[in-house]
Amino acid sequence: MTGRTSRLRRVRRLVPGRTTRGPEGRTKRGAQPKVVALGGGHGLSASLAALRRITGDLTAVVTVADDGGSSGRLRDELGVLPPGDLRKALAALCGDDDWGQTWARVIKHRFTSEGDLHDHAVGNLLIVALWEQLGDPVQALDLVGKLLGAHGRVLPMSAVPLELQALVRGHDPAEPGALSTVRGQATVALTPGEVQSVHVVPEDPPAVPEAVAAVLDADWVVLGPGSWFSSVIPHLLVPELLEALQETKARRVLSLNLAPQPGETDGFSPQRHLEVLARHAPKLALDVVLADEAAVPDRESLTDAAKRLGAAVELAPVAAPDGSPTHDPELLAAAYDRIFRMHGRIGPWR
Repeated sequence: MTGRTSRLRRVRRLVPGRTTRGPEGRTKRGAQPKVVALGGGHGLSASLAALRRITGDLTAVVTVADDGGSSGRLRDELGVLPPGDLRKALAALCGDDDWGQTWARVIKHRFTSEGDLHDHAVGNLLIVALWEQLGDPVQALDLVGKLLGAHGRVLPMSAVPLELQALVRGHDPAEPGALSTVRGQATVALTPGEVQSVHVVPEDPPAVPEAVAAVLDADWVVLGPGSWFSSVIPHLLVPELLEALQETKARRVLSLNLAPQPGETDGFSPQRHLEVLARHAPKLALDVVLADEAAVPDRESLTDAAKRLGAAVELAPVAAPDGSPTHDPELLAAAYDRIFRMHGRIGPWR
């Protein structure tokens, strides 16, 4: 037995009994689906803002490889997990009432000064302060969520800060055919070259047990949207988390981006996103691939790529009406709700 397998078995014992499940492990009619959303940055925030509208049992599992901006400075100075993507997830889970929206604005507020506080986000400082006070990242994030009245839970995917490294062709424009290793999430996200693959350092990072338990206990797992190589795929590079994603009885939906990301996925078709994901996790099967119908020029190729992962394609209008490449929370919520009803094992959740 490997050390990783024994750790995963210990995590399984942490999974609570499913009081809302009936015969054959199915969620009882009328119960809310247990949903786990994985990602980071603005993509995960969009997914959470939609999902909190359709379920009260929601957990975000967030990447911890950010090394830029306020997060990178705090990470370098204090040796902590980068708090920025965790803060964004908490803000997305804030309610639409005055309390929730006030706290969402507060934790997103950045200082402007000529000194050391410049560009630090209030929420980053609050999270790190509680980490130092409590000595437990999960307990601290739960406490911040309680303060904000967050409609869900936020967890880091790993217990240690990770460094993202990418194999990139043409990172140096003077040598367009050369392969080089690019280090750091911020650098990978902005590379002018073509990312071939990514990995994390350390190579076998420990997963947060609560995150693994949430995946194993879920009805639905949502991966994406978001920066493909720096926010989505890193979850597949944490061995225990990937094993849980492969073994969970939850249905798995992959939410595609509305447009390629400059630098990271320039020129990528929707189906190429699936092919890249499959190269990093060849044993991972999916159930549904969600895409905006206006962002899919070749439906047949996307359908074929999804079938190779075991998934059906669902096309829906989920883009913001202003024409920007951002998801509309209400439209995305409607798409998720329809998927949960159509592709779930039982009837309506509500």
